[in-house]
Amino acid sequence: MIVDLMRNDFSRICRTGSVAVPSLLRVEHHPGLVHLVSDVTGELSPDVGWKGIYDATFPPGSVTGAPKSSALRLIDALESTPRGPYCGAFGWVDADARTASLGVTIRTFWTEGDILKFGTGAGITWGSDPAAEWRETQLKAERLISLASGVWQGDAS
Repeated sequence: MIVDLMRNDFSRICRTGSVAVPSLLRVEHHPGLVHLVSDVTGELSPDVGWKGIYDATFPPGSVTGAPKSSALRLIDALESTPRGPYCGAFGWVDADARTASLGVTIRTFWTEGDILKFGTGAGITWGSDPAAEWRETQLKAERLISLASGVWQGDAS
């Protein structure tokens, strides 16, 4: 479902037929967790600039869910504070070459003044078990929070 949402976002700004998924549900091993990753690519339409890219892809459908416009209205109504960089994008952009590589910041630290903040979450669908999603969110965040607080006792690898 997430890959389909991203393909839909990309199809709004890419040449017809150029959106592809070169890697679907690849397993990546990270310290403390295993994560499924898919790559979605496309050839940008020549008439689309950076604003068009931003408007079509932020926030990504993988964060908002679908339909995106309804989900964004609900998020705005339910969340009392801005997300900061959480669920934004991190990566690089080469404006001259018209290329970029960005990832969604789904487990992210940032500072506001002297305060260290951390954002994390889970993908919720109709079939989700809220308790299981909460446990998964805690599991994925535990190691990072422990490292930041100086209490991690596990293997550093």
